[in-house]
Amino acid sequence: MNILKDILYKVPLEAVTGDTTISVRELVFDSRKVESNDVFIAIKGYEVDGHSYINKAIKLGAIAIICEEIPAEIVNGITYVQVANGNSALAIMAANYYGNPSENLKLIGVTGTNGKTTIATLLYHLFKKAGYKVGLLSTVKVLVDNTEYKATHTTPDSLTINRYLKEMNHEGVEFCFMEVSSHGIHQKRTAGLVFQGGIFTNLSHDHLDYHDTFAEYRDVKKKFFDELPKEAFALVNIDDKNGLVMLQNTRAKKYTYALKTYADYRAQILENRLAGLLLKINDNEVWTKLIGNFNAYNLLSIYATAELLGLEQIEILRLISELESVSGRFEYFITKNKITTIIDYAHTPDALKNVLETINNIRTGNEQLITVVGCGGDRDVTKRPKMGNIASTLSTKAIFTSDNPRSEDPDAIIEAIEKGVEPQNYKKTLSITDRKQAIKTACQMANENDIILIAGKGHETYQEVKGNRTDFDDYKIAKEILDNLNE
Repeated sequence: MNILKDILYKVPLEAVTGDTTISVRELVFDSRKVESNDVFIAIKGYEVDGHSYINKAIKLGAIAIICEEIPAEIVNGITYVQVANGNSALAIMAANYYGNPSENLKLIGVTGTNGKTTIATLLYHLFKKAGYKVGLLSTVKVLVDNTEYKATHTTPDSLTINRYLKEMNHEGVEFCFMEVSSHGIHQKRTAGLVFQGGIFTNLSHDHLDYHDTFAEYRDVKKKFFDELPKEAFALVNIDDKNGLVMLQNTRAKKYTYALKTYADYRAQILENRLAGLLLKINDNEVWTKLIGNFNAYNLLSIYATAELLGLEQIEILRLISELESVSGRFEYFITKNKITTIIDYAHTPDALKNVLETINNIRTGNEQLITVVGCGGDRDVTKRPKMGNIASTLSTKAIFTSDNPRSEDPDAIIEAIEKGVEPQNYKKTLSITDRKQAIKTACQMANENDIILIAGKGHETYQEVKGNRTDFDDYKIAKEILDNLNE
């Protein structure tokens, strides 16, 4: 039995009208899902204001309304609670409703522009291999120990997060690794959660369709570290100039990692090949199956996190050597005639640059590097010419195509990408709107020993055009085309 006043514990209240000792069924912020005896939380969203649906929620059976503005006309028998911020109230109430499940496990948040999914997922696998029950909240999937659920957002809504954490409690999960996006932080989805640690990967151009400036984007990430408790740890990459910014006001124990700078945790790349990386981490060598400088950073943060959570150094190194690449993150296959095809989620300028530089560092230079890349619609438009410039500069051939155009005209997105191409690279580029045809063209252009990079969608198994989602898996499509071409 959930009592409203208990669910409101620690929520800053501005005004209350009605009875808070009532029993409630569920918390709901989507008025369409309200049932009898529910509490409706009116959220002022990015596009929709939940206050417009208060009367609808009451008609459907809501007995309490949580809102930032109490309506001019109130309904008898309904409890109204005014709060300063609906998102924050929802998050704290969700934690209380589910019994504050984050307190019963060690929750680690991973934030930054690139690397979140890889780090969180590989930490899940490392701790599973070490014999623990583990949870994962990521862009790709949600895992409650061995049970898998499909992910819908990088950071789910507060109710969903706490529902999964409660399930993890039931399953005896000891550690949970969670991606924390800037959207999730800004919308207070992580409020009310108790984190044992936070990891900062890096910061580069992304989400400026949502955040007005890069400084705002950075400061939202910083807020996550500002709010960590003093018992937690804050682990940051100080090769990124924003790493130390994240530590400025945190109460958590401060730790740093780097490849280029003196830090608490340091790594050196001894070998970097298509077969993997040989790393020296804090004076110990380890061979890993992952590839590239960016994965050296990812693995170093994983090593540091595992040690901070109590694992022994030798065991961590052994487990790191067994880790496999994450779906859609530098995932590759080699055909019979030695064409290497790499699928990667790189959808920001920095991520694309990292992947292409990694490939160029590994390859001999005698083979072609053919890149297929696009940009998502209804998202940050300023990164499009930058993506075009990077792809055309660092590839032998760059094919610009659709990613998820969403409601935008795919050709208009491609035109914006083309604007970043410098004159000396014009002849290296090709534009094909249909993504499947673009992949097929890349495959047809490739000769023995050539490398194809298909960037932007990674693990995604759909394409969204004009609001319609259809099945689309870069890996499967490229594999099928190349297998047919080799017959």
